Amino acid sequence: MTRPALSSCLSSCLFVFALLVSFAAAAENEQDKQVYIVYMGALPARVDYMPMSHHASILQDVTGESSIEDRLVRNYKRSFNGFAAWLTEFEREILASMDEVVSVFPSKILKLQTTTSWNFMGLKEGKRTKRNNLVESDTIIGVIDSGIYPESDSFSGKGFGPPPKKWKGVCEGGRNFTCNNKLIGARYYTPKLEGFAESARDNMGHGSHTASTAAGNAVKHVSFYGLGNGTVRGGVPAARIAVYKVCDPGVNGCTTDGILAAFDDAIADKVDLITISIGGDNGSPFEADPIAIGAFHAMAKGILTINSAGNSGPQRSTVSSIAPWIFTVAASNTNRAFVTKVVLGNGKTVVGRSVNSFELNGRKHPLVYGQSASSSCGDASARFCSPGCLDSKLVKGKIVLCDSPQNSDVAQAMGAVASIVKSRNGDVALIFSFPVSILSEDEYNTVLSYMNSTINPKATVLKSETIFNQKAPVVASYSSRGPNTIIPDILKPDITAPGSEILAAYSPDGPPSKSDTRRVKYSVDTGTSMSCPHVAGVAAYLKTFHPSWSPSMIQSAIMTTAWPMSVSTSPFNEMAEFAYGAGHVDPIAAVHPGLVYEATKSDHIAFLCGLNYTGKNLRLISGDSSSCTKEQSNSLPRNLNYPSMTAQVSAAEPFKLTFHRTVTNVGMGNGTYKAKVVGSKLNVKVFPEVLFLKSLHMKKSFKVTVSGKGPEADQNFVSAHLIWSDGVHSVRSPIVVYATN
Repeated sequence: MTRPALSSCLSSCLFVFALLVSFAAAAENEQDKQVYIVYMGALPARVDYMPMSHHASILQDVTGESSIEDRLVRNYKRSFNGFAAWLTEFEREILASMDEVVSVFPSKILKLQTTTSWNFMGLKEGKRTKRNNLVESDTIIGVIDSGIYPESDSFSGKGFGPPPKKWKGVCEGGRNFTCNNKLIGARYYTPKLEGFAESARDNMGHGSHTASTAAGNAVKHVSFYGLGNGTVRGGVPAARIAVYKVCDPGVNGCTTDGILAAFDDAIADKVDLITISIGGDNGSPFEADPIAIGAFHAMAKGILTINSAGNSGPQRSTVSSIAPWIFTVAASNTNRAFVTKVVLGNGKTVVGRSVNSFELNGRKHPLVYGQSASSSCGDASARFCSPGCLDSKLVKGKIVLCDSPQNSDVAQAMGAVASIVKSRNGDVALIFSFPVSILSEDEYNTVLSYMNSTINPKATVLKSETIFNQKAPVVASYSSRGPNTIIPDILKPDITAPGSEILAAYSPDGPPSKSDTRRVKYSVDTGTSMSCPHVAGVAAYLKTFHPSWSPSMIQSAIMTTAWPMSVSTSPFNEMAEFAYGAGHVDPIAAVHPGLVYEATKSDHIAFLCGLNYTGKNLRLISGDSSSCTKEQSNSLPRNLNYPSMTAQVSAAEPFKLTFHRTVTNVGMGNGTYKAKVVGSKLNVKVFPEVLFLKSLHMKKSFKVTVSGKGPEADQNFVSAHLIWSDGVHSVRSPIVVYATN
């Protein structure tokens, strides 16, 4: 055998060996398939491009299977490019290495995150608020959530004309689901599961609640078993609703491949804005975050995405919605609250929180502490009334004290007539399936002291009362806080809005609380899921007066006109701007902001360049020939034209940094704005200090230089506010400087 022949044999043998290793690896992973999202950026501009055929061809090549019916989960083909499929890790790696693929990441399950709230914000009922009803009726809000209860009066089509001509969507709600001229579109993306019908119908109540909060009809004489009685309505009652169901109890949440498909359709359907009260990990890069991906393509088409901040507060750095092209909403309270009193056997009354519609008719029942009602668990678990701990013989017919509100249903299942539970924060009223009062730690300890000092202690839990003198707005303890974990120099959340104890439409197919057998059409719910559609309603209201405004202009107008808040209104760790962003939303003021900070698609591309998104990925995401200039690659994230200014610095070391911003005149034709900085321990200089804007839409740039000593470790951050004022408008932007940990 000659040397060339030997060389050829070695090459062939090595190639065959490599194939065998590959096949072995593939076989080994055959049983480890999971759903991956293959994101391929913007759709190619070629008229002959057929995304579904292209996706099928890629899958066939990678899997080696001629039929990919059992592999392909869904295509993204209307607003951006990609697909979701069942893949092994080996196949994922092959796809991720392809030039036409931006990213490949696993599909996950994300979590879902009023009569008086709109009045509280100043958006009064009926003719007491100026409205542009013709434009409002032409506005379409896309709701990505758990579906909708189409029979609700909040979504009745009575009095509505045909859908707007721009509407490109469909009503594909499944069996026994009908749309109308209010609810103009419905789609569902939930997986096929035994026992669950394929439908856009809401089986959880969450989607109906958020949709009606944003744009539900005005419905009079609504309450939750007599609590909160009044008129339920959305921020823009004349607007149309299109629902995209991605969440279902069958999957215990919301699939990310479905979320991306919902964005794909909603953008192409021509909705005007998207509200999505869903959140996930707060550490995912943009190219692996389906909400960030979908919202980017929505922004590029002029559609604003409003997203909930998350319910993981009050801990630091828990906000999950961090992209600057997403409007991130924290949650706060209103002046209305539901309180539930506990009357002890000695006549003393302690006041707790819950939405309790049940009556014990004043009858006092024996009290028992979870710790004393267990014969099978340690003290720590028993105090919390953990599952499997309570002894029914020691609980039946009694009121059980539990150190957490999480397990009251366990007490009920063991025969308790009511429960008194402790909450470290105690600032929220929740619905339970039997009488429960949530007490603050002090009030809870009062009950424990009474029990320990009394023979045969007794108490009763009263039906809830409604009060209207609660201090408000105050950021809720559960609302996720900043700072931003991915881009430290972008302040998140952006704004806060009512999210606690909101009465809105619900679905009779979803219980109002865990273990609840009641079925209701309207219910009280709490979370940033509830604050998010409030801001969506405000954004839609604003868009009726300024239909041509871009998403960033609408976001800027809402942020710079927000009610100022302070540390005293963000208790539970005093995170201030990291709790409430620019402040509390003010719908009326937002209509006339005076100046706005606008950030276009190209500005966001430059922002991505500064984050080292270059070459192939940048072109695929943008859908054009975008490339990063040297200036863009060296740009700092804090110089994105954002309505807030934030920077991370070293602790206890001197610093000096500059923010560059540009404002656009949307107020009067000829205006002079003067700069003022308030509430600062920082040295802040603005140049120029006066802006002369001689015409509408005129732009002026300025820079803000901030210097000082880095915040001490125990203080974490310092803040100030820049206000541009022409004597009529006050354009307010937070400036936040915080220390690295």
